[in-house]
Amino acid sequence: MDWSYRGDYMRERHGIEVEWTDEALEDPDAVRIDPDPASRSGRSVRTIGYSTKAGGLVTVITVEEAGITYGVNGWKSNEIDIRRYREERP
Repeated sequence: MDWSYRGDYMRERHGIEVEWTDEALEDPDAVRIDPDPASRSGRSVRTIGYSTKAGGLVTVITVEEAGITYGVNGWKSNEIDIRRYREERP
């Protein structure tokens, strides 16, 4: 996961560390929504996964370009995403 463009923004805006998003993305029970329903371009993917370092669920937005997956944003999951995780996980 490449956070070189947005890692600092995410940390400053939402108080989320890159390590937390990486954990959420690696959660075997993570819910992936492709495309992200809030995506304007239709290219981003929303992943909702558990992070022990964050102490809960984290929502992560990624986009793939030229074979590289870039982290776009991340935040502690809101009630809608928490419900999605509970109801939709594998």
